[in-house]
Parts: sequence; structure tokens; C-alpha cells
Amino acid sequence: MRLSDLQHKDVVNVMDGSKIGNIIDIKIDSKGNMEGLIVEKSKFLVSMFTTKNEIEIKWGQIEKIGEDVILVNIVI
Repeated sequence: MRLSDLQHKDVVNVMDGSKIGNIIDIKIDSKGNMEGLIVEKSKFLVSMFTTKNEIEIKWGQIEKIGEDVILVNIVI
């Protein structure tokens, strides 16, 4: 799977079913392993909770990568 494939998927939080946003980048450690995803928050989450418009999803927080969505388990 390529980054471009991931960028077209919505990121959804399994805790409450809310759409977090879309992937804009990935985080890679010094050994070349993927550590997580950088997600641009949806406009609702940005305006309601914080002024920061991106969030890092750690690899361990990803529950499932489906055909259309990526399910994550995080507390915002």
C-alpha cells in the first residue's frame, strides 16, 4: 500500500464514531520504520477543541485499515 492510497481514506475514531480527518503525512523513525500517521483534523474538531490543525496517530492506535476508512482508537 502506498501513502497516496492511505490519503484517500477517512480516519475515524472507534471510541465515538467521529471522523478525525484525512492523512497528510507519515512519521518514520531513524531506522525507516513507520511510527504513525499525521492527520489533518476535520474543520469541526479544529474549531471546537483546539487551534492545532493536525494530530499524530501512533501506529499502535490504528485498529484496522479498511477499503474506505482507517479506524483508530484515540482520546481527543
